[in-house]
Amino acid sequence: MDGPGDPPEGTPEGGPAGGDDEYRSVVFDESFVRAARLQELSATERMGDHVLAVRNRHVWSRIGASRQVLVLVILIALAFGTAVYMGLRHPYKDPVVPAAEPMHAVLVPLAPKDPVPGGAAQELFDRSPAAQFRQGAEGVNLPPARSTQHFSESQVMAALAAAKEYTVKSALDPAVLTGGAQRTVRLLLDPAQLDQFDRSFDRPANDGRHAATAWLVRFDPAQVALVDTPVRTRGVFHISETGPATLEVSADQTFVYALRAAKGSGDASLFTVRRVMRFRFDRDGLQEHHLIVVQSSLQAGPQSCSADDEAYLRPLLAGQKPDGSVPGDTDPYVTGPTTAAVCGSLARTAQPAGSH
Repeated sequence: MDGPGDPPEGTPEGGPAGGDDEYRSVVFDESFVRAARLQELSATERMGDHVLAVRNRHVWSRIGASRQVLVLVILIALAFGTAVYMGLRHPYKDPVVPAAEPMHAVLVPLAPKDPVPGGAAQELFDRSPAAQFRQGAEGVNLPPARSTQHFSESQVMAALAAAKEYTVKSALDPAVLTGGAQRTVRLLLDPAQLDQFDRSFDRPANDGRHAATAWLVRFDPAQVALVDTPVRTRGVFHISETGPATLEVSADQTFVYALRAAKGSGDASLFTVRRVMRFRFDRDGLQEHHLIVVQSSLQAGPQSCSADDEAYLRPLLAGQKPDGSVPGDTDPYVTGPTTAAVCGSLARTAQPAGSH
């Protein structure tokens, strides 16, 4: 029968060789001592009162440093994973961003009392109230930008710049005026209004929300051509803070276009559009250069009162007469509050003087 086994790390150095040492079974080397759960206290430690002769060796002290680090890393990873999981599964929902309100539109055709004056475009401008207007985008002037209670000067400037860009692209761009692409205007809108904008061009309707001419000024290229002379423009912008998170810009602009029939080389005539619009901006919109069109109010003439096409403006050209008359006078060159009406009468003072 074999004797007791050798210690885990072999025969202790300097010990007797062979297996005939009767004390071999009770000889413990350093590896046995380190592996022991109980450790005898030293003489000094045993001198204290009520002290046990031995103490338990903590299991943590018997784990190597590398294993301690590994356990620590695992615990940290578990804690991090739990935090991420709870963050994804927490019962609280993010606040819902309110949808942009639909644009509301009022379109008022202005019918003349007499046949529309015609002639050379420059002469018509010189004899009209638009003689002192500036040309094109030069007439779209912005007020000084000043900070408000909740918005900085740079944010106010960004709102004014976006409102001006919308005004210029929607009322002065020749491609837009002649019924071309609307993409340059569409890119400026808040994404929440894109469906309304697209429907206004795909299926225009006289419902106060889906008229293409409420978003921009456009003429039917099959009927009307632009005269090669700059549009005359005048207008003002006002900005106000409507809440701690919103700015509004109101634009009151008057545009005067020189038009002629798409076919032939007849006289030119003037067509006046007064457009009052309200734009709204939130902080995200300012950062992304998007705006919300809250309201569009349009007075345009000379047109017949029956010109109810929501896809294009239908101007009366040189020499043409309206199909009806409306009492009273409406002058699109006069600023101030606009009144909603089905149709207005274009004031004679809004036509070029000295024309027949």
